[in-house]
Amino acid sequence: MNRRKYKYDFNFIVGIVIISIVLIFVIAGVFYTPYDPNKMDGAVKNLAPNLAHPFGTDNFGRDILSRVMSGAKTTFFVAISTVVIGAVAGTFIGALTGYYGGILDEILMRINDGLTSFPSILLALVFVSIIGPGKYNVIIALGIIFIPSFARVVRSEYIALKQMDFVKNAKLMGAGDFRIMFVHILPNTKLILLSSVTIGFNNAVLAEAGMSYLQLGVQPPDASLGRMLSEGQTYLFNAPWYALAPGLMIVLTVLGFSLINERM
Repeated sequence: MNRRKYKYDFNFIVGIVIISIVLIFVIAGVFYTPYDPNKMDGAVKNLAPNLAHPFGTDNFGRDILSRVMSGAKTTFFVAISTVVIGAVAGTFIGALTGYYGGILDEILMRINDGLTSFPSILLALVFVSIIGPGKYNVIIALGIIFIPSFARVVRSEYIALKQMDFVKNAKLMGAGDFRIMFVHILPNTKLILLSSVTIGFNNAVLAEAGMSYLQLGVQPPDASLGRMLSEGQTYLFNAPWYALAPGLMIVLTVLGFSLINERM
């Protein structure tokens, strides 16, 4: 095994281990948390990590471990929903424009270019400021913003693949356009789509955390990693564990998926 391949394999294994640890927290948070994430207890506020509260407590006496588990669950829900919206709509648009080309391609791609000409997080902030903050509004805003990136990737694949022999053979056999697009061509884009989904998931996690940090994302009483970071920065010197725990969860999630994506 050459050194380059060994490096990629090692990174992939490390990424799998990191994501497995993160997923344990997320899945466990769906069914169980050590404490009620929203329960306040003034007697134990800003408590350092200990056996009863492994990640410490915040300024309201809430258990940070429970809130990180709940916040990670919320962040993953938003990120997965965002990627699903972006991938499904983007794949459909990319397939149409890449396969047919012509005036349809020109119109949709110019709209696509218009959306991508602005920073995605800025557009998401504009959408959320119009429709209002909240978990589901963030999903809608980010989902729309993510469509152009998927559409462009899929379009380029379809432009290349529609000239292949298997597509020409399918046409000769009488297959319809939609069957060719989604039964014959689409499966051949799975590798590039999987890589795009991984990158998109990382971007969605960071976008949701950023918007919640600015208090335009997930709203109380729901826990959010980004909002916990925002609230914890006030206590960075007195209770650093408040911001460290959610920040570490975000870093591990992004790092894990980035290492996995290198191997794809």
